[in-house]
Amino acid sequence: MHYTLQRFLQLIPILFGITFLSFLLMYLAGSDAVTEMYSNRGVEVAQEIINERKAKLGLDLPFFQQYLNWLWNMLHGNMGISYVTGEEVLSAFLRKLPATLMLTALSVLLTAVISLPCGILAAVRHDKPTDLFLRFLSFMGNAMPNFFVAMLLMEFLGIQLGILPVISGGVDFESALMPTMTLSIAMSAKYLRQVRSAVLEELNKDYVQGARARGISERVILWKNVMKASMLTIMTLLALSIGSLLGGTAIIESIFMWDGVGKMAVDAINMRDYPVIQAYVMWMALIYVGVNLVADLLYHHLDPRIRLGVSSK
Repeated sequence: MHYTLQRFLQLIPILFGITFLSFLLMYLAGSDAVTEMYSNRGVEVAQEIINERKAKLGLDLPFFQQYLNWLWNMLHGNMGISYVTGEEVLSAFLRKLPATLMLTALSVLLTAVISLPCGILAAVRHDKPTDLFLRFLSFMGNAMPNFFVAMLLMEFLGIQLGILPVISGGVDFESALMPTMTLSIAMSAKYLRQVRSAVLEELNKDYVQGARARGISERVILWKNVMKASMLTIMTLLALSIGSLLGGTAIIESIFMWDGVGKMAVDAINMRDYPVIQAYVMWMALIYVGVNLVADLLYHHLDPRIRLGVSSK
């Protein structure tokens, strides 16, 4: 409990630092948010109306006062009003969040189904044709950016075969299949190599050689010893991949018109909708900080060396 509280308190300054830097960068962007708001609506107004709107939004205040006002409101659950739609940012964010969570859950599940058995098989068949073939596929998956994979899948599965919709028709399983595959291909390629390295490292340790010398079967060594020892690394990598997916689905959501928070953030960037952008930055910061906290706690719980190191201080 003490270790958990200590790690949590260490992450609080990081979150505040992220909020300050993100707010500062948007303040220094040099774009007039109110003018952009009226331009996006196709309306031309007098400068007096623009100045009045700035005063109403608090955009005429000094930087630090704007930041403190925004931070105070955010800590009380008020993320502001969208400059474009006039809707509360928090309400819009919470309405679109389930779609992103659904896409992330499906992508993580498919990534684990593909990469875990393939990574283990590649390690067991080290430097044999199976290993070489899986490593080749892994390199190919790493070399292709997500948007290129998305275009290939849209052309093959959507246009040529016509078995999946090219553009999302709503938040449903069928529409989620193609963006899920797009996210999983790149993630599985990376995760496969990491699982292979973790298992291969354990297979080369002395205790494995000793178990083989005592006549213990390879199956027992792999599943009762090697996989148990590798599970810490594998679980940590999986936790980090979840954070990466939750914070990095924006491009894929935009390509497939998937109505999640990532697409909302891309639309907000295009229209200079700063309250929505700030909400998305906070979302990404919370995800990555939370995932790192979970990873630290997993290490502390599963690795006795870390627990002994902490208790001995």
